[in-house]
Amino acid sequence: MERESVRTREAESRQVNTYEAGFSHDAELRRRAVECKVVVKGTERPWQQSRQGRIKFFLHATIDDTAVFDWRMFVHDIRTHSGKHRHQGGLAIYVVEGKGWTTVDSVRYDWEEGDLILLPVKPRGCEHQHFNAEPGKPCKWLALIYSPFKGALGSEMEQKEVSPDWASHA
Repeated sequence: MERESVRTREAESRQVNTYEAGFSHDAELRRRAVECKVVVKGTERPWQQSRQGRIKFFLHATIDDTAVFDWRMFVHDIRTHSGKHRHQGGLAIYVVEGKGWTTVDSVRYDWEEGDLILLPVKPRGCEHQHFNAEPGKPCKWLALIYSPFKGALGSEMEQKEVSPDWASHA
């Protein structure tokens, strides 16, 4: 009995050329800087209900229509209180409207419109939650997070409690 052996060619590896991919990535960042939005209208971004509360993201890694890409920026509308979560600090929160308080590792810090809240950088992050001192009245703040700094800290997020708005939304 004769056997015929057929040799097939193995598929070529589709490995990414990291050096060339770096050029492509940099070119995309330059394109965004030149072609994408420099002004983001508040009406262009939807309010979203999340476990943490009612939030409007202006900048985020998942949003790719802006000229900058290394920032997270969002407004949080605190109706009664936010969810409670833990993550690394190192971010700034500017109070746009209203007054309330934030607990950081169970310590209360009062704030009002025009104040700046700074979450500290500390081992294992900080557990925090935000409260509206006058439920029923507007209470909003704006968070600014520089993503490379967040990444360098090895930041992780752990949701401890959900916003009451999420519980009624789910």
